[in-house]
Amino acid sequence: MKKHCLALDLKDDKALIEAYDAYHREVWPEVLESITNSGIEHMEIYRIANRLFMIIEVSDDFSFERKAQMDTNNQKVQEWEILMWNYQQALPFAKPGEKWLLMEKVFEH
Repeated sequence: MKKHCLALDLKDDKALIEAYDAYHREVWPEVLESITNSGIEHMEIYRIANRLFMIIEVSDDFSFERKAQMDTNNQKVQEWEILMWNYQQALPFAKPGEKWLLMEKVFEH
């Protein structure tokens, strides 16, 4: 099983951050199903202030490209992504259109 870590920011607004957290206490079932169907076996999102950190553990056949294609073809996932973008903002160094950015591991013990 592989593990990937990703980062993204939220808009720095207390009310928006609280709303984002509330949505993630009740993620839509179609979104949860799409996560599982893509080969993500476990997902956690952590937050400090407005910085998000996601850890995913994936099956050996998981690919980000396949996940993106699946998401593009899933209307409910697209609705969720559009809704979440009201709360999220790209990292300052992200390229246009980039959201969650893959982090590089710099230490392990």
